[in-house]
Amino acid sequence: MSGESEHHDQQALKALMLEMGEKARAASRIIATASNELKSSALRAAAAEIRKSKQKILQANREDVNEAETRGTKGAFLDRLTLDEVRLEAIATAIDDVASLHDPVGQILAEWTQPNGLRFQRVATPLGVVGVIFESRPNVTADAAALCVKSGNAAILRAGSESFRTSSLIAEAMRMGFKSVGFPEDAIQLVPTKNRDAVGLMLSGLNGTIDVIVPRGGKALVARVQDEARVPVFAHLEGICHIYVHAKADLAMAERIILNAKLRRTGVCGAAETLLIDQAVVNTHLPMLIQSLLTRGCAIRGDEIVQKIDPRVTAATEEDWRTEYLDAIISVKIVTGLDEAITHISQYGSHHTESIITSDQAAADEFLNRVDSAIVLHNASTQFADGGEFGFGAEIGIATGRMHARGPVGIDQLCSFKYRVYGSGQIRP
Repeated sequence: MSGESEHHDQQALKALMLEMGEKARAASRIIATASNELKSSALRAAAAEIRKSKQKILQANREDVNEAETRGTKGAFLDRLTLDEVRLEAIATAIDDVASLHDPVGQILAEWTQPNGLRFQRVATPLGVVGVIFESRPNVTADAAALCVKSGNAAILRAGSESFRTSSLIAEAMRMGFKSVGFPEDAIQLVPTKNRDAVGLMLSGLNGTIDVIVPRGGKALVARVQDEARVPVFAHLEGICHIYVHAKADLAMAERIILNAKLRRTGVCGAAETLLIDQAVVNTHLPMLIQSLLTRGCAIRGDEIVQKIDPRVTAATEEDWRTEYLDAIISVKIVTGLDEAITHISQYGSHHTESIITSDQAAADEFLNRVDSAIVLHNASTQFADGGEFGFGAEIGIATGRMHARGPVGIDQLCSFKYRVYGSGQIRP
């Protein structure tokens, strides 16, 4: 009987998910052509409803946090899960901010006329239905939903079991806000079960109703999504970010940038994990940079030259160059120049974010042109790898693939395009 029951449960889950896909597809057809005024009104109503539901949401969050603590969860993971009144207000404010962004749908991206008189326009259009699979951060529920709606897309959200209660009430509040202004509730749907099989069904595409998947979470989740998805994926697996201190780097600037890039928040994907220092500045720059990191509690794993600077530096292994620490640890390597720095980044990097520190504009330009990463910076911290810092208002994630969405994925990146062609009776000869 247990086998039959399990089979029935699987069939029921599949039916539920397919129905969600159909509802999302139907909603996407409506909101794809919705006015900017209606989309913005719906988002502001959603933010207002979250504020009204504050006590319910915070109570649900306390239950989620208590359950996580009972399972032994602690540290940064628990912090990401926890909401208070300030954080919940920040979630609502972020939705209001997205509502105020420009409307990307219908923007003319390019326009030209052929010799035969045909006039061409490349015009931004929504992707359709976006599936978002995330873990502990309940704010992703609101951020992802708001960005999808503003860009004319419907969203199917699958929250992690840790934030299930909180995320469910945030989504419910947003749907109530949508309904109050006559906007399709099914513009966002949160998967109403913790059953992990729901993830696999989303990755299958739900009979073609999901157009793209965005995972937000740890390496294991992203790896599974990238391995199993049968629809396009916007994601990054790791953030192995580099800073290269060039031969013509200002030492004070280098110190300030490196400390920020590594230690401002060690657990974000834009945190620097490897420091490359040009051999030309080993004597002038290396000792101070190493001391600054060590005195602030950052462990260093370095090559032979770096180890000689301080006995607290441990030997870097081959694996260190491939490691995303997400902690107060950094690997440090001396390179012979720009070419070796770029070669190292190409071999060990994850195409996420890299920075060069130099006063030599030609060297900076070469670095920015040759390094094949989603984000490359000159004289700035890698922790600017964030949609808000790009002026996008927010981001649904960061993508390191080579599709049109690369780097922070905001409302513009959640659009595709189509061609509109205007003629006056032309036919092919």
